[in-house]
Amino acid sequence: MIVCVAVVGHQNNPLYIQSFTDADDALKLHHIVHCSLDVVDERVNNPKKSGSALNETFLGLLYPTENYKVYGYLTNTKVKFILVTTDLDVRDPDVRNFFRRFHAAYVDAVSNPFHVPGKKITSKTFAERVSNIVKSFGLNAAV
Repeated sequence: MIVCVAVVGHQNNPLYIQSFTDADDALKLHHIVHCSLDVVDERVNNPKKSGSALNETFLGLLYPTENYKVYGYLTNTKVKFILVTTDLDVRDPDVRNFFRRFHAAYVDAVSNPFHVPGKKITSKTFAERVSNIVKSFGLNAAV
């Protein structure tokens, strides 16, 4: 089950953070997202030497904690997507599909002429699309 998704700007400023759990866990999830940025920077600055990894936007499993797994995705504009899940047996193709759909929703949100680049995403349509993507991720993982 996905418990948190986040969009972080290229200067590590939070553009969108949504948690899907109780309010008590929200601060802990924000901390996990913030800590994952160090891992993202480490992977971006020290890429593996294989040719396919240099152009890969899916960063994979950033780090596991006792209760969560944290996955990352980096866009061409250095915007980072962070996914925190409680499922310990998530398959990479499912996470890749989630990030692909999440990226499409993000592109639609920032393509809005009323959106100011670099500012927080406040679109209700984007929030609804993210909620639908999160709900469908849970269904796809169960099948």
